[in-house]
Amino acid sequence: MLVLLPVVCFAQQQQEPTRVLFDNVRIFDGKSDRLSGPVHVLVEGNRIARISKTPIILPAVTSMTVISGRGATLMPGLIDVHVHLTFGAMTMAQLMNPKLTGKDVDSIAGIQARNMLLRGFTSVRDVGGPVFGLKAGVDGGKFTGPRIWPSGATISQTAGHGDLRMPHERSRRYFGRWSRAEEMEATFIADGRDEVLTATRENLRKGASQIKVMAGGGTSSAYDPVDVTQYTLDEMRAAVEAAEDWGTYVTVHAYTTRAVRRAIEAGVKCIEHGQLLDEATLRLMAAKGIWLSSQNLVAETPDMDPLRLRKRKPVIEGQARLWPLAKKLGVKMAWGTDFLFEPWLNMEQNEYILKLKPWFTPAEILKMVTYDNAQLLALSGLRSPYEGKLGVVEEGALADLLLINGDPLAQLDLITKPEKNFLVIMKDGKLYKRADN
Repeated sequence: MLVLLPVVCFAQQQQEPTRVLFDNVRIFDGKSDRLSGPVHVLVEGNRIARISKTPIILPAVTSMTVISGRGATLMPGLIDVHVHLTFGAMTMAQLMNPKLTGKDVDSIAGIQARNMLLRGFTSVRDVGGPVFGLKAGVDGGKFTGPRIWPSGATISQTAGHGDLRMPHERSRRYFGRWSRAEEMEATFIADGRDEVLTATRENLRKGASQIKVMAGGGTSSAYDPVDVTQYTLDEMRAAVEAAEDWGTYVTVHAYTTRAVRRAIEAGVKCIEHGQLLDEATLRLMAAKGIWLSSQNLVAETPDMDPLRLRKRKPVIEGQARLWPLAKKLGVKMAWGTDFLFEPWLNMEQNEYILKLKPWFTPAEILKMVTYDNAQLLALSGLRSPYEGKLGVVEEGALADLLLINGDPLAQLDLITKPEKNFLVIMKDGKLYKRADN
């Protein structure tokens, strides 16, 4: 028997892009030092389609959500380029629990990711840790959260900043067993050119948008003093070569001049931290266009152990000198938070932006946490997980937007209370918060 099937017109089935109109807003575009005059902004799908000084009127049959701005400020979503979504979501005791599974990790980090988006952070760069599952969950709709630029497992030498073995865990090379941190994809302990190449390529295979290498000592690790330099030049070059073959870059954890200069010689494009750098090295970074991605860390927290406090002291002392000097010398600068093992600090993420106030104007600060940080994300090139321009409010850019009740250029403190002052939070053209009425 012949069965007649209905003819399906796919063109008719295609849904029109969603449209959101921000009516009567003033724009901080990510780069200017002042707000625009009153304008109207139309979002179609996930892009900013039109910005007009005159009212935007579409045919009556067009479906559209209208948000009455009443002169509020429309600005790009905030960007934090130094987060650890997993390490920042759990305490050290939780991470060391032998019963912790990868599914548990994603669920716990997913809660923090949602809260981060609702604080107005629409994009983040995760610079180390098991994050690929969470990122897939956010992109696929299982979790709510910001766009994520993942590094994957940090790459560290034995006794390096990413050597997260517990005291009883012995070397894989000599005793043949992975450490728990490596099994959880938190870190790769890689020694020698071949192992560094493999670790780098493994992260790229998993979807890393950039590679994170530990080039010097740290304050949150047990085995390496802050002053030590990590990885030989050849080992570091191996990571850079493998990343560049994939069209992306290496960023390194490093505080000291010696560690940073070796990384620069190896071809690294970004330095994380750098609080102990001298002027000559900062000049070299400026000349070569190398990014400085730094933070303003607090001296101590109630739960910080004594070893970490001691290791942290010179870093804290150095940061007040680093920011103004790097600004004076014209270094490309980016901002991040770097919360580790203290989940309650995440609630202060917006307030940490204000720690830049001693050295930067409100306009410079807002530019850094939007446009400038977006330029660093773009360094991933074709390995960037998202296509389109971020960090700006302009036609054609991705619609990652905040509607602020007030003028953050005049009152920067407005950004510290997102629950009260962020009327709208939009990511990729979708509304995740709306309180304009």
